[in-house]
Amino acid sequence: MSRIKDAFARAAAQNRAAFVSYLCAGDPDFETSLEACRAVVAAGADILELGVPFSDPLADGLTNQLAAQRALESGMTSARVFDLVRRIRESSDIPIVFYTYYNLVFSNGVERYVKEASAAGVDGLLLLDLPPEEAQEAASACARHGVDTVCIVAPTTPDARLPRIAAAATGFIYYVSREGVTGVRDRLAGGIAEAVARIRSHSKLPVAVGFGISSRSQVAQVAALADGVVVGSALVNVIRDGLGSRQGIGPALAAKVSDLSAGTKRK
Repeated sequence: MSRIKDAFARAAAQNRAAFVSYLCAGDPDFETSLEACRAVVAAGADILELGVPFSDPLADGLTNQLAAQRALESGMTSARVFDLVRRIRESSDIPIVFYTYYNLVFSNGVERYVKEASAAGVDGLLLLDLPPEEAQEAASACARHGVDTVCIVAPTTPDARLPRIAAAATGFIYYVSREGVTGVRDRLAGGIAEAVARIRSHSKLPVAVGFGISSRSQVAQVAALADGVVVGSALVNVIRDGLGSRQGIGPALAAKVSDLSAGTKRK
């Protein structure tokens, strides 16, 4: 069983949803990012989703765009992102999923990139802008190197495409609960229960729900419906708010993750 599947199975056995924490790799700098990652792991994250900084992050709202900009300006590169994963692996076996764009994989050579990711300790790839119809090369490389694939379903995804998406995923399926880009929202999107049920009718893989989840009550609502809850912008905002005193970022993130992840326990 892969680390990703093991994390979901362990959460289910504890009658809760898995808590997936998103951080942008290298935000605001390498060492602070490493401490941030270690903090969310220690605070109870089940899966660490690392955004690979990119200059044109089409799926990301302003919060994550600025995080990527901070990381790039601090000198983050693909090689340094792999270095970050290796440093995390020194003290943790938490499943790590790269949230990234296909340009970054393709430009480095698909086979080479996936091989290096696997060697560094990456467990899964979520390629935001690569539809499964065009993902054969990446999927084959992932299969060869033991890296899970994570596929996205959106509110606008037609039923006819769900079998193809389900067949392409090996780790979990990420339901993007609202149209548009990432970002904190005051209210959850509607239709999550129905969407999760549609996905489950085509796949036995875990379904995680993200985009716009930012409070413990929202986490609890999603945890009652899905196998995993993804929180990103609410955590990235903690980093943004701590830029003036970076040594406080780790403790603040730990407190935030502890609060939010408490909502994953089902009644």
